[in-house]
Amino acid sequence: MRPILLIFMLLIFVPMSCFAKEPIRSFDCMVTDVLDGDTIKCAVKNSGGTFVKVRLYGIDAPETEKISKKGHVSKAGQPYGEEASSALKAKIGRQAIVRVDVMAIDRYKRLVGILTLDSRNINREMVAEGWAWAYRQYLDRPHASEYIQAEEQARSQKKGLWRDNNPQPPWEFRKLQKKVTNDKS
Repeated sequence: MRPILLIFMLLIFVPMSCFAKEPIRSFDCMVTDVLDGDTIKCAVKNSGGTFVKVRLYGIDAPETEKISKKGHVSKAGQPYGEEASSALKAKIGRQAIVRVDVMAIDRYKRLVGILTLDSRNINREMVAEGWAWAYRQYLDRPHASEYIQAEEQARSQKKGLWRDNNPQPPWEFRKLQKKVTNDKS
């Protein structure tokens, strides 16, 4: 057998799990705030007081209403935004020590990571309980199939935001809000 053909056949039969994306870095941190259903702020353990924002990898939760320092609504929220935020708070609360596996850094300079608490994948739980979408656009193996399956099950069981027949995905909501803002300018 020719070496090129042998290499080609090996590549075909190599388990795809070997192509799974590995974390860039992992660390423990103490949750200091839950900013919404898919973002936390935490103090990195043994870092001398470094605080970071962590966007939960592979999920997108409904947007929460943002209030300006003057007490006015600066950004509109979505149905189930507050519920998603409350669900995340209930899972990890303040002062919980979570493991963060950093998968990427987003355009806002936030770490994008998978949160683990007591061997539980918090990101996946948010999807499985119907508080977030599997963010297919940014999911890699092996999490893609796991999160998508969790979303489909939550949909079929009408959990969380899936109680609504056709909830608006956050990425569509943000796009519409951006258009409204631009139209006002």
